[in-house]
Amino acid sequence: MRKNYFLLILISLSVLLSNAYAGEGMWIPALLKQLNEKEMKAMGMKISAEDIYSVNHSSMKDAILLFGRGCTSEIISKDGLLLTNHHCGYSAIQRHSSVEHDYLTNGFWAMSRSEELPNPGLTATLMIRMDEVTDRVLQGVTDNMAEAERNRIIGKNAKEIEKEIEETTPYQAKVKSFFKGNSYWVIVTQTFKDIRLVGAPPSNIGKFGGDTDNWMWPRHTGDFSLFRIYVGPDGKPAEYSEDNVPYQPKYYFPISLKGVKEGDFTFVYGYPARTNEYLPADAVALIAEKENPRLIKIRDARIKIFKKYAEQSPELRIKYAAKEARVANYWKKMIGQSRGIKRMHGIEKKRAFENSFEQWVNGSPERKKKYGGLLTAFSETYKQLEPYKLSADYLWEAGMGTELVLFASRFNTLVQESKKRDADTAKINKEVKKLKKSVQGFFKDYYVPVDKEVMAALLKIYNEDMQFPFKPGFFHKINDKFKNDYKAYTDYVFRKSLLDNRDKIEDFLDGYSPKKYKKLMKDPAFKMQREIVEMYKDNYNQKLKSLNHRIDSLMRIYMRAQMEMQPEKRFYPDANFTLRVTYGDVSGYSPADAVQYIPYTTLNGIMEKENPEIYDYVVEPRLKKLFKEKDFGQYADADGTLHVCFIASNHTSGGNSGSPVFDADGNLVGVNFDRCWEGTMSDLMFDPNVCRNITLDIRYFLFVLDKYAGAGYLLDEMKLVK
Repeated sequence: MRKNYFLLILISLSVLLSNAYAGEGMWIPALLKQLNEKEMKAMGMKISAEDIYSVNHSSMKDAILLFGRGCTSEIISKDGLLLTNHHCGYSAIQRHSSVEHDYLTNGFWAMSRSEELPNPGLTATLMIRMDEVTDRVLQGVTDNMAEAERNRIIGKNAKEIEKEIEETTPYQAKVKSFFKGNSYWVIVTQTFKDIRLVGAPPSNIGKFGGDTDNWMWPRHTGDFSLFRIYVGPDGKPAEYSEDNVPYQPKYYFPISLKGVKEGDFTFVYGYPARTNEYLPADAVALIAEKENPRLIKIRDARIKIFKKYAEQSPELRIKYAAKEARVANYWKKMIGQSRGIKRMHGIEKKRAFENSFEQWVNGSPERKKKYGGLLTAFSETYKQLEPYKLSADYLWEAGMGTELVLFASRFNTLVQESKKRDADTAKINKEVKKLKKSVQGFFKDYYVPVDKEVMAALLKIYNEDMQFPFKPGFFHKINDKFKNDYKAYTDYVFRKSLLDNRDKIEDFLDGYSPKKYKKLMKDPAFKMQREIVEMYKDNYNQKLKSLNHRIDSLMRIYMRAQMEMQPEKRFYPDANFTLRVTYGDVSGYSPADAVQYIPYTTLNGIMEKENPEIYDYVVEPRLKKLFKEKDFGQYADADGTLHVCFIASNHTSGGNSGSPVFDADGNLVGVNFDRCWEGTMSDLMFDPNVCRNITLDIRYFLFVLDKYAGAGYLLDEMKLVK
């Protein structure tokens, strides 16, 4: 039985704790008792694995939710208060902001529930339970089966499991792959659809340090925002309605006022997005040495333009705040990731492991039959993948990096429906209505001069870095007719396009009839995105799918082989946006020779960083006043200082933003919001010497809420542990 085989391996390895790094690993909550509880208790944990995850009674899992589509959040009150990061709530805060009500700059605080702001489209998803279903998913699958047939059977079996749960419960279900397709679990969830903004600090607290400090330590960012879950009067998830009531959770987290000190046990519970710890050397080399440098170059060009215009006016800063943050976040992470892999000689270490792997394979005829040629197959496949992957990156990052071109792609469905001989009027009208709504959102945060400068810059990079046939056809026009004058070509596109003008596009949609699609077909911005999309479909899509399916198949075998080769090693599955636990201790680190970081920062550091001439380092006057008067209330540390952030050796990733961080007693001590820059390669390789997660000290959140914002009434809902 496959299920029993992999579970037996995992359980048998749980006794070999001395061979695992304390700190590395993203562990399945349902398996903590078998795999991790003993080690966690040895490190200082006082609660049980059953307290963390249980399907028989309320447990900590009942207060952790996937926030939106990419962050974690946690319930901290009996009335459904939902805490996450400022950068996770940033888009919602930005949508409510205007020059008149600049919540990004000034913050927002609801002083009563009637003032809490609804956020259409924002959701929070709670995991009800997770069950292993490996045997059922792999029923009918054989080792010698073609990959396409294997995937078809797996997909069919998974859908049957999901359908069975959704038809017999009020929940949603999704089967997810673990250990590269060697194990499968079904994740049962409940999604809340009425999530209201309760509070957010001004950006000079919630984003203090800005992009300069992003991914860095020491950090002084009050990275939090506060929401509330509402449900229908029957207690079930419902769309926004004035009749909705605050959610009454099965569990909410007690909040510690004690703080943490170096050496304290901590654990993080959240939704890490994607990691790839078991890749071969060729894959890591492609990412760190080829993909990242090129993507960094493209994003760097956009960021510089965004910053230039943001400095010109408050209105432009608000318009482009969320866009710049999205582009800059991964830009800086990629820089750190490539440097980290180089610093720890990651590719060389992978090669050394592969040499040992080859020796192990060749040491047995049976193993040679099962795994012989595996690494050669990887090498050949990645060599084929490289030009297509890099070209596809340029298509989306540079080709679609211009807002106008990306916006034009929204009109593809309308054109496709209109071109049909028997065009369906109802479908067309529905699409027109959808586009009208889309137009409103697009132009709210759009400024033509910014986008024109971005287009010219990205076209230049694209044209110089890539060769035909790895460039869309419009580059022939740029090269021949416009003599590589990117500004002139950009002026031509914007002058001839109707899509950069709100009035024109609204008039076009108001009087739309199927025959009008021809006008879009002639629009230069629409033609650009069409050539990009068609080039991807015709030249890359199937090739990339085929190569990635080949890699997936090889990785499944390689994963199994690694586990077989290293029976003394405790394996954890890569992150896949499912709920995980990671644990470590509060500890500093040394990023370079003669440099040693302590594991916490204080309000003193904010005052030391203050620079009124740099927006990212402006300190709020009220915060300075509270600091000067040492008015920290019950939130100060034992020595009288107010702690802002701390670091620990927990293994986190994207998606862990907003994750709750707990002490040994299961009390909330912080909110995870970042990683140290030197350790951003932890998605590919974990280095216990420098990989640190950065956490907002929960007491700083309480201090800002109470002393700074004057919203201390919210503390009445919470359980503070003194």
